[in-house]
Amino acid sequence: QLQASGGGLVQPGGSLRLSCAASGSIFSINVMGWYRQAPGKQRGLVASITSGGSTNYADSVKGRFSIFRDNGKKMVYLQMNSLKPEDTAVYYCNADILKTDWRRDDAWGQGTQVTVSS
Repeated sequence: QLQASGGGLVQPGGSLRLSCAASGSIFSINVMGWYRQAPGKQRGLVASITSGGSTNYADSVKGRFSIFRDNGKKMVYLQMNSLKPEDTAVYYCNADILKTDWRRDDAWGQGTQVTVSS
């Protein structure tokens, strides 16, 4: 399972860091990522990172957000800088997990609210 944390209320131009911890019977984790869903909109990819460290970002966050992971701790982070009101959304972490019983799990965290407002 995944447990996300770090959301909150921040002023435009501010920063937040989201964290997500994976737990359970995990053999390995391939891609980890962050998605977001604003009211009335579909959930979309914000950023992803492979186990080898290759990253991918949505155009709207390039240059402002950074994704990184700690494979030993089974955690993924999203550093969000220069936040804009349009970044307001519920953020979800996601991971492609290979479990110890060799089953794959497309795991989702519970979501954490990020609100950018003055």
